[in-house]
Amino acid sequence: MQSTTRRYETQRRKAYVVRLLVAQLMITCAGMLAAYLAADVEGVISVLLGALVALLPQAFFIKRMGVLHATRTSQAATRLFRAEAGKFGLTVALFVTVFVAVPPSNPTFFFYAYVAVVLTHWLTPWLMPKNANA
Repeated sequence: MQSTTRRYETQRRKAYVVRLLVAQLMITCAGMLAAYLAADVEGVISVLLGALVALLPQAFFIKRMGVLHATRTSQAATRLFRAEAGKFGLTVALFVTVFVAVPPSNPTFFFYAYVAVVLTHWLTPWLMPKNANA
């Protein structure tokens, strides 16, 4: 019984992560299209950089927390703290890297894309099926 519950929970988390990624990629593509129409290729690159600064730390967090695998809950708080600290550190490093190595030509598009991708996480629960068997 415990194994079945753990397997179901892992499948549910995987579905959530996939839907979140799809929603974030759709937001990124829409932002890239809007940036292309408004500012040509420079705007598209700014949107792409902003989305990557948001997506890469999130991927690190998901991997570090073991969200996609059945894990024991005995050290969940420790994993959460380490994953969140690593995500924050990676986010700061990516911001510094982007602004030093490849400054975005349009910071407005960069920050809009970053905020849109980060806030997509709040909207994704609406994409989850209401049926427990779906």
